[in-house]
Amino acid sequence: MRIHAYKHARLMEESEARVEMTACFDSPADMLVASRILENPDAYRRWEAEHDRLMRPVSEPARLDRQVVMLRSAALALVHRKAIFEYLRDRQITGARRHGLFALFYGIRDYANAVVAEHGNYVRCSSSYLCTYHLAERLMQDAAFDEPLRMYEQRYSEYFRTFCDVALARTEEEKQASAAMDALKPLLKYQLAEARQAILEMPQMPAEDWREAQIRKPTGDTQRLRVLFSSGGRVN
Repeated sequence: MRIHAYKHARLMEESEARVEMTACFDSPADMLVASRILENPDAYRRWEAEHDRLMRPVSEPARLDRQVVMLRSAALALVHRKAIFEYLRDRQITGARRHGLFALFYGIRDYANAVVAEHGNYVRCSSSYLCTYHLAERLMQDAAFDEPLRMYEQRYSEYFRTFCDVALARTEEEKQASAAMDALKPLLKYQLAEARQAILEMPQMPAEDWREAQIRKPTGDTQRLRVLFSSGGRVN
């Protein structure tokens, strides 16, 4: 297994190639995001500069095992940074609630400019997120980018949705409906923190080896089947 880490130039080269490939061969949603970057020189330069800064901490460790942890940390940060626009899309937020959402995160800043800024942020972060997956799969063979990170993304989406639904409740009916969700926020936040720590501490191994290890765990009468994230949010 490779011990020495990858240089910054290699990480950027692979990332740029991944964005170009996405625009031609991936899902329609990913292709659209990549096209927004590639078709606008200013947008591409800004993405490249931000991705360069994102990859700097990843390229600093001299050993691959530490580099893997830094790449996981970068991917987790991107999950958080692209959440606003994903919430808008999934919840189909419009009208006054849409204005309220942007006021929640941007304060009294001009609404139209806030929407443009957040959409650009989503496009760049989504492109970089695709790149982190590519680097983990092609170069580092890191199983954390398989089921563990996907499950974390789902759980963060649930937490963020709860946070926004509660914050945007205006009518008495909405407030009553969100009361139970509001009570769950501390638990969801705690579970996310535990899941994040567990992902960062996972041993590095190829995804196929990780899946085989899960299959080979004792089950049935000999041991209760263990899941990736328990009710407490821990990776087992």
